[in-house]
Amino acid sequence: MKFLHLSDLHIGKNVNGFSMLEEQKHVFKQIIEYIKSELIDAVVIAGDVYDRAVPGIEAVRVFDDFLTELAGLNIFIMIISGNHDSPERINFASRLLSTQKIFIRGTFDKIILNDNYGEINFYLLPFVKPEFVSETIENFNIDYNSRNILVSHQFFTKSGVVPERSESEINPIGGLDAIDCGCVEKFDYVALGHLHGAQKIGAEYIRYAGSPVKYSFSERKQEKSVTLVELNEKNNINIKKLILTPVHDMREIKGELEKLLSDEVLNLADKEDYLRVILTDEEEIIDPMGKIRGVYPNVMTLDFENSRANINISDINPDSEKIENLSPYDLFSEFFLDINGAVMSEEQAKIVRELLESGANKENEAS
Repeated sequence: MKFLHLSDLHIGKNVNGFSMLEEQKHVFKQIIEYIKSELIDAVVIAGDVYDRAVPGIEAVRVFDDFLTELAGLNIFIMIISGNHDSPERINFASRLLSTQKIFIRGTFDKIILNDNYGEINFYLLPFVKPEFVSETIENFNIDYNSRNILVSHQFFTKSGVVPERSESEINPIGGLDAIDCGCVEKFDYVALGHLHGAQKIGAEYIRYAGSPVKYSFSERKQEKSVTLVELNEKNNINIKKLILTPVHDMREIKGELEKLLSDEVLNLADKEDYLRVILTDEEEIIDPMGKIRGVYPNVMTLDFENSRANINISDINPDSEKIENLSPYDLFSEFFLDINGAVMSEEQAKIVRELLESGANKENEAS
């Protein structure tokens, strides 16, 4: 049997104000093509189908389209709820869908499939409180002489192994949600969800598929994929990654504004990528986001890395008597000088005066 292991779809997710729906639809098309070309028998989705427990209408439509395409391929589909999902909503119409080879579970279940070598037991374990995982697995009464697959959405770890984490995951509190993978080592394959980077935990057959789309800049260097598992007779398994490509990649650029806007930098990669921009200019820049987005339309975040960015405002000790005798313009000028270590330019001073004058006029009109 050949099955695809994927997880953490997070359909409907927004990253820094940008909808990821088009990226998600793009990778779903690639997954459909892999299923056709690789002659896949089943698809396993290890949790976090949606990004929210109550997904938006468009997110539901995207998942409906994807699921309908999968069902049209006449393959087995097994899906569990993750910590971002509502188990009750995921479980909706589950009995009806089971008649169509679609097994969507918000509670524990066991699905038995068959191939040329006999039965394969798929144990579907949706997200539960970590302290219940080991006990639940023990209660399965598993015959480990058979071929057994566990599908689980949890934070499994192994002593001495530091898993790759991402900013977009829900972080553990003092490691309390970590579960030692020793309790799942007897399975033939463990299809995990929760971590967004594709990786093994200890053994090759205990794996996180990772998210199919980059959901934070901490994931920018990850190569997104789905995992192809070929299960033959007992103890004979082959695993490989199938690469997914985005519509727009996610990356970081750093330097002075003029340099970043030059053809030399622009030609290095797609200017429509999702970007984190770090400006190192020492001088003040008027409307830096407007200037940078004029060339790079999908800038997600803009940060500064210069001597001014390292100043701690709380360390500045204002003279209260002096402040009382300053006009609003002079007060701002003093503040600007303290923060930037330089006086305002003529253009900056003009803008400040206009803003203060506009504010004063609105106050007069109101009174």
